[in-house]
Amino acid sequence: MKKWLVNIVLLCCLLVFPGVTVSFSQDLSAKEIVKKADDKFNGEKSGYSVMSMTIVRPSWQRTVEFRSWSLGDDYSLTLITSPARDKGQSFLKRGNEMWNWNPSINRLIKLPPSMMSQGWMGSDYTNDDILKESSVVNDYTHVIDGEEVIDGRLCYKIRMEALPGSDVLWGHQIRWIDKKDFLVLKAELYDEDGYLVRTETASEIKVMDGRLITTVIELVPAEEEGNKTVVRIKEIKFNIDIAESYFSQQNMKNLR
Repeated sequence: MKKWLVNIVLLCCLLVFPGVTVSFSQDLSAKEIVKKADDKFNGEKSGYSVMSMTIVRPSWQRTVEFRSWSLGDDYSLTLITSPARDKGQSFLKRGNEMWNWNPSINRLIKLPPSMMSQGWMGSDYTNDDILKESSVVNDYTHVIDGEEVIDGRLCYKIRMEALPGSDVLWGHQIRWIDKKDFLVLKAELYDEDGYLVRTETASEIKVMDGRLITTVIELVPAEEEGNKTVVRIKEIKFNIDIAESYFSQQNMKNLR
């Protein structure tokens, strides 16, 4: 799903469209490797997913369940189905704009830039993660920084440095990409001063809708001990028949 939801949720989908296995070639450049992995997550025409997101804190935790639809890079629609207090809320992404519909107060809100750094549904993912317009392929330089084994799979370790003037949140990233199936199994994200901000890991590789994908994504903030957010993919369908008109403010109020 574009940007996981788009990145979860839309997150979601940050991690939802690994495709079929791609054969390995030793001649691939670091940029080509990153592009293959990114295409698996973000290269689908459309999709539908059912996910849960567990927000863990030192003294409590809660789980949010949702369904998401996406079309290309620009359209996503997400419906919260649980817990009861949040059920019926929906989020719409069209281009670089995002809206939230809250039926309990009968209010449609367009999320302003000032809310982009806030946690989505109280999680460690931000609204900016969902709307993220930067490209891991075009906005960074890429260098293969060796190989490491993650969960028994040999991975490329790739360092990505933000290009001067690029509109990106992270100064640099390190990604571990499985050499066989081009799945991103781990990522470390650093700010512009070089401090680690968060680590993301993907696991529980399964075949869903005929595709080999990672079905669990865990985000751990570096400076908030005991905090993490875990996203689980329960169902996913690729390249569904869905029109642009589905992603409307009217429809986000009528989803059930």
